[in-house]
Amino acid sequence: MPNKLPKFFDKHKICIICEGNEEYEYLKRLKELKVWNGQYDISLVNAGGNGNIPARYQDRYQNGTYELVLVFCDTEKKPHEQYEDIKRKINEFHGVDNAADEVVIFANPCTMQIVTKHWTDENIKSPAKPVNAPLIQKYTGVENYKGRADQIASVMKHISVDNYGDMFRRIKRLEGADDELGRSNFGRYIDGLMCDDEAWINKINDKLM
Repeated sequence: MPNKLPKFFDKHKICIICEGNEEYEYLKRLKELKVWNGQYDISLVNAGGNGNIPARYQDRYQNGTYELVLVFCDTEKKPHEQYEDIKRKINEFHGVDNAADEVVIFANPCTMQIVTKHWTDENIKSPAKPVNAPLIQKYTGVENYKGRADQIASVMKHISVDNYGDMFRRIKRLEGADDELGRSNFGRYIDGLMCDDEAWINKINDKLM
């Protein structure tokens, strides 16, 4: 009688290069809440600044560990020079004109555009922390938000499985071009991370060749 051993399936390994602490801690919180499909093994890398993103991206892409490498960053305010530089370097690395459009998760003007969607429909219009501090305090109680580690940790405590669904619904309405204020493509990637069909990974990689 043949042995009936359990069949093990390897998870699909995805790496997300995060611009900085806010992006890293936010995605870390979503991982902790287990809101994405369990077949994805997601590794997060804190680039420590947008200038480090292209090198981190190239390193993780070339080491062959991951099926997909993504970037999560701000567009900042016009003319989006640093953001456009990240996209240009990713395009040059792949030798494909629009490669960055497939792998860069953006929020215009900043990541708090996504985070605050857990609680409100109100759009953020500036990347300046003093401008956004009152809105953050209104929904989290964190005063005079400046992006300090303790403040970020306090904000993340207010993100829950319940308001994740609210964020997803709101963020889907923000789809549009990355040079338009108040836009984000995060919903597109959430669709993939929540589904049990990994074909979306292959579709992205096919466009990088």
